[in-house]
Amino acid sequence: MFFFDQTYILIIIGVILSGIASSFVKSTYEKYSHVNNSKGYTATEVSRLILDNAGLQHVKIEAVRGDLTDHYDSSTDILRLSDATRNSQSVAAIGVAAHEVGHAIQDQKNYLPLKLRSALVPATNFGQKISFPMILLGVIFGYNQTLINLGIIFFSVTLIFQLVTLPVEFNASNRAISILRDQQILNVTEVPQAKKVLSAAALTYVAAAIASFLQVLRLVLLFSGRRND
Repeated sequence: MFFFDQTYILIIIGVILSGIASSFVKSTYEKYSHVNNSKGYTATEVSRLILDNAGLQHVKIEAVRGDLTDHYDSSTDILRLSDATRNSQSVAAIGVAAHEVGHAIQDQKNYLPLKLRSALVPATNFGQKISFPMILLGVIFGYNQTLINLGIIFFSVTLIFQLVTLPVEFNASNRAISILRDQQILNVTEVPQAKKVLSAAALTYVAAAIASFLQVLRLVLLFSGRRND
């Protein structure tokens, strides 16, 4: 089976990197989730404050179940804060909430990478569904290189999506930290702590991009070798 061979080590490396990044962000968030901000703001209050100051009074804030499931929905102009975040006064929660508000500000300013990422969502979902069935069909039909190459191309859309995600997330974090500092929502001690949380979170996106690259590389190595045979 082409799914299990020496190139599978690339998948294992990607899984390990993603696991390390996930563990790091959880441990960093846990550390600073016990550090409350000096002004007594909740993450919801900070989100509302930043949104209003940015002229985004129309953006609603809603609750969403789970831990660290916070996100901004540009299609409905709704900022959703998770159970672990919305009522917390911790530096970690405020950093995460401000990061999501950063996405709302990106949307307001028509930030190009955000628009590009949104446009890639349908293609990415389609590519993930069709890529491996197409590769499998290529194998079934005598290693048809056209079908296999198309499958790899469709799968590569995920990598493109992950690469476009990087500047979107980094920019949202930079906006968040600048706002928390410039609007004096957090003090000089708390801002670096929030930054550590967001920097740790950013590593998960880097790990995801690397994992996607390794998966694409595996497919290329696997089937270019088969073609040579």
